[in-house]
Amino acid sequence: MNGILEVVREHPVREFGAGEVVLQQGESTGRMYVLIRGDVEILRDSIRVAKAGQPGALFGEMSALLGGSHSATVKTLSPSTFAIIERPRDFLEQNPRAGLWVAELLAQRLTSLTKYLVDVKRQYEGHDHLGMVDEVLETLLHRPAASVRSVRG
Repeated sequence: MNGILEVVREHPVREFGAGEVVLQQGESTGRMYVLIRGDVEILRDSIRVAKAGQPGALFGEMSALLGGSHSATVKTLSPSTFAIIERPRDFLEQNPRAGLWVAELLAQRLTSLTKYLVDVKRQYEGHDHLGMVDEVLETLLHRPAASVRSVRG
């Protein structure tokens, strides 16, 4: 993932103090951020779902690709520096390596989520209230590509 730092070195850089919000869930900035240094937490509906501190970590890529608002809040845990990608779709089209990194990141997230849902399903096998896990797994594994394309417009 650090290779992306080479690709973004010419982009504007912004520093955030500890406790500052970089991206707010529900807002649409049209930007993608690449962590250069620091530590952040990722919150979904005010619940921490992850922490990140590896240089090259990407934020805002899902809203950039899908054209919607940010699906999570990114908040700094320590003073942090980010490269800012103002036009992420153009950036990804012009930088195939960066596009591949984003694809790999999203594939890793999908794999982790699928494994987690399968584990939950195994733990609660036979309980009727987890029928929704089947629906989520079915959607993740068999969602038609056309529906993704239609979201982009």
